This record gives sequence, structure tokens and C-alpha cells, in this order.
Amino acid sequence: MTETSDEDRKLVTLARGAMARAGAGHGAAVRDLDGRTYAGAPVALTSLALTGLQVAVATALSSGAAGFEAAVLVGSADGADAGVAALHEVSAAAPVLLFDARGEALT
Repeated sequence: MTETSDEDRKLVTLARGAMARAGAGHGAAVRDLDGRTYAGAPVALTSLALTGLQVAVATALSSGAAGFEAAVLVGSADGADAGVAALHEVSAAAPVLLFDARGEALT
């Protein structure tokens, strides 16, 4: 297992915070090519349903991000999250790191 970088650990902290604030089962965070970070939690409305990663990617893109360095998913989300496709549409090589709700890396 590889060591989580300080930059990726920051993403984990942001994703866990978004998850906790929303009382959600998962959270996500992304880092753009300029090093800016964005976090998101799921949105579940009758008229709109988004995963935490979709929220984070959309927030970054609407703020002018040109691409992504990395993303993390924390909690019950997995690599099948619909936000992975959005992330990779913009930055195909950006890694998606998975962590449990406590912030421990999943293998």
C-alpha cells in the first residue's frame, strides 16, 4: 500500500467534512490543475440527484478549473460513482482514491 500524500490527505479531510455537514453516506473532493480544492456531498431531490463527486467536479468546473490532478471518494461511494466519468471526461489520467468513512485508504 502506498503512502497518502499530504495533498491527498487534505482532499480526504475536505470530503469527510462535506459528508459530515450533509449527514450523508459519502463525500468527495477534487484538486484542480492550479491546486485549488473543491468538496461535495450528495444531492437527493426529486428534480436533481447528484453524487458527491459530481457536485465537486461541477463546482470546480463552474469556478473555471481547466482540469484535475486527483479526486477522493470517502464513505460508501466507490469507483462506480457517476462522477468518475465526469472527472475523466476532463482529465482522463486523474486518479480516484477511495477511503472509508474514517479516512483510511481502501485497497
